[in-house]
Amino acid sequence: MIAFDDFAKIDLRVAKIVQAEHHPKADKLFKLQLDDGSGTPRQICAGIREAYNPEELVGRLIIIVANLAPRMLRGEESRGMLLAASETPKDAAAADPTIVRRVILLRPDADIAPGSVVS
Repeated sequence: MIAFDDFAKIDLRVAKIVQAEHHPKADKLFKLQLDDGSGTPRQICAGIREAYNPEELVGRLIIIVANLAPRMLRGEESRGMLLAASETPKDAAAADPTIVRRVILLRPDADIAPGSVVS
């Protein structure tokens, strides 16, 4: 359990994927270029490569954690995290290679501007 004040620190925003490509040094990651409404491009790295093709991601609206501290992921900076859901925990799929983990991106159900606040 976390306190509400801790949860309130998370800045969830709508972002639009403008470019998606395979991460050059990681088999499970994409490098995504996002329009987050700030006027400055944002790059995130996301471990959804087994579930999506780059072409089907471009143009999609997604939900991101916008105020996550940047991290270097195999030599590429990731400035945020997208939200996705799965019925199968990551560790279960990693422990059993016969398990196919379905990952579903969380996104708005109607068109809304990048940068819109999720509350």
